[in-house]
Amino acid sequence: MSVPDQRRPAQRPFLPWSRTDPAATLASARRIADDLADGLGGTGARAAARAVRRLLGADAVGLADLAGATTWAGKPPAGRWSELVDAALRRETRAGRPPLLALPLHVHDDLAGVLVVAGHCRGGDVREVAAWVADALERAGLEASAAQAAQAELRALRAEISPHFTYNALTVISSLVHTDPDRAHELILDFADFNRYSLAGHGEYTTVSEEFHAIETYLALQRAVLGDRLRVQVRVAPEVLAVALPYLVLQPLVENAVRHGVEPRGKGGLVQVRGEAEGSDCVITVEDDGVGMDPAHAAAVLAGTGPAGSIGLANVDRRLRDVYGAWHGLVVETAEGAGTRVVVRLPMFSPGVVP
Repeated sequence: MSVPDQRRPAQRPFLPWSRTDPAATLASARRIADDLADGLGGTGARAAARAVRRLLGADAVGLADLAGATTWAGKPPAGRWSELVDAALRRETRAGRPPLLALPLHVHDDLAGVLVVAGHCRGGDVREVAAWVADALERAGLEASAAQAAQAELRALRAEISPHFTYNALTVISSLVHTDPDRAHELILDFADFNRYSLAGHGEYTTVSEEFHAIETYLALQRAVLGDRLRVQVRVAPEVLAVALPYLVLQPLVENAVRHGVEPRGKGGLVQVRGEAEGSDCVITVEDDGVGMDPAHAAAVLAGTGPAGSIGLANVDRRLRDVYGAWHGLVVETAEGAGTRVVVRLPMFSPGVVP
């Protein structure tokens, strides 16, 4: 009669790696990238260190920035580990028993920080994890650069607001101070309101209501400057007033209609602005019956290859596509002598777009 083998089976080693659960490993990599969105000194660095520690099964894991400030998951090892971090700023360094390994983290050949692993790892490849951390830091840097570029574009858009318009508006206000002080006072308030919205600091998103208010203020000032040469129609449906959209999207389109459509036309013209709901979309059109332009020229302006001083349409088009996707850029309908119609189509509700 055979006797069952009573020996305990060999314990399966802890391997929190792709060989055991690829999906969990990839999820951990994504979490590390998200946690390091603000870099090694950000609020998510501790969570990233904990995730790395779980992946490696190490006693402790530290993430050090270039200043040497280290965020630990687990108990920091005894001894002068900071000297090891300093050494790892130059090359991979190993020391002590139990082992202490420090690996430099490089982004585009530039040193970004140090990964420190204390104790024996029970799973995973330390260098591969270090590469993941470096990739996460690279992505964070790219996103930060993109955000800075977007802010620079918005500053450029603000700077493009016509100095000629500002000069003319102030000249008209000045001429009315004595002849029609009430009208001058009203225009001064409009001018202050226009500058508050267009030039002052503002969040990333606003509402259709706020944008239409800015449009009406701008057009009131332009009508004071151009007189009967500028006729205006502004209509907006109540159901779209609360729709969120990127800040300073509509005002540049209206300014373009006045400056490049109506003003060059000797007898002036009409600018119409409409906002309405179409199904789940908010559709805003800015139309003028001015001089129009060659469609090829309009395409160049949208592509950002138009003449200097025409960044407005390209800026708005790019920001809309960045926020809502490739199908939500500007649509420009124009021809020489036939006026210009610009259409903005955006979702009534879009996750993450909150004023």
